[in-house]
Amino acid sequence: MKASVALLVLQRFHVYLLSLQAVTALGFKEPTPIQKACVPVGLLGRDLCACAATGTGKTAAFMLPVLERLVYKPKTSQVTRVLVLVPTRELGIQVHSVARQLAQFTSITTCLAVGTYTSGGLDLKSQEAALRAGPDVLIATPGRLIDHLHNTPSFELSHIEILILDEADRWGRRENSM
Repeated sequence: MKASVALLVLQRFHVYLLSLQAVTALGFKEPTPIQKACVPVGLLGRDLCACAATGTGKTAAFMLPVLERLVYKPKTSQVTRVLVLVPTRELGIQVHSVARQLAQFTSITTCLAVGTYTSGGLDLKSQEAALRAGPDVLIATPGRLIDHLHNTPSFELSHIEILILDEADRWGRRENSM
């Protein structure tokens, strides 16, 4: 990518150089309206409450500033600093995928803690091992988070700096338990 194009993308997304690699690798050229509104505010460390339609880039809108904060404020011990609560397993998988893609050029670690598939995959033991390693970012459903708080030795939330409630409008529904 030519330097002038890179600078233009950098200015449009309000991200720093480490996130620029991920943004350009993912093919982002212009921020969406939700990203234009949220990224600058998030970079200032301010609270956000935002709403946008599905497919408008909400996950990147909240993850880019979070990842920038983590990159420029390195952790001193193996603790989880960001908790992203999601109402469903499927949304958790999607948020985790985007977070990993955006963090791919950093040392930031992510962990997904959601209910298991009946065919295997996201099993409890592998989640426990990942949590013991102290990932920077934990994406979890409420039910699985509670399960780990009760049953995963040494897992705690006392070092959380950032809490994100994704799709808060869906939180009261019955299918959101695990």
